This record gives sequence, C-alpha cells and structure tokens, in this order.
Amino acid sequence: MNTANPQLEGLYLAFASINRLLVDKGLVTHGEIQKALQNVERAVLDDTHLLDISGSHQMAVAFPIRVLLLANEASERGDTFDFKDLAREVGRRT
Repeated sequence: MNTANPQLEGLYLAFASINRLLVDKGLVTHGEIQKALQNVERAVLDDTHLLDISGSHQMAVAFPIRVLLLANEASERGDTFDFKDLAREVGRRT
C-alpha cells in the first residue's frame, strides 16, 4: 500500500481544519479563503507555463485546491465532511 495517499488525505483535512479555525477566530472570512483558493486554482489551470506540465498533471495539481474549496463551502454551511465525500464531489464537478 502506498502511504502517500493517506498522508495527503490527512494533510488536506488538516488544511481545511486550519482554514476553519482562521474563520472561527475572525482572522479571515470564508469568502476570502474561497477567493484565494479560486485564484490559485485559476492560475494552475490557466497558465500552461506556470508548472510546465501536461493538462492531466494540471488537473492533479488542482485536485487538493478543489478539495479545500469544497471543504470551505461545507464549513460555511456548517456541514461536516470527510475526505471521501470531498474527493467524490471534486470528481463530479470536474
């Protein structure tokens, strides 16, 4: 079994938790997190020279950004989430 995937899943969930904490403490808003993530997602997908990688690799780089976008949306609604649900929703929206 490749341990990188579970480690990355944990990292995504940790970032989502940190984002929620920043919002709860009033340091940023959900909207600000959403805008920052959308900006980096757009940069990854629009600039073919940014990463000098194929389209499929760009989509792979965008995946964790999209997971965090969905986690932010869920958190703003007060919903709970797990990685499997977030990953499935990323796949449905792509």
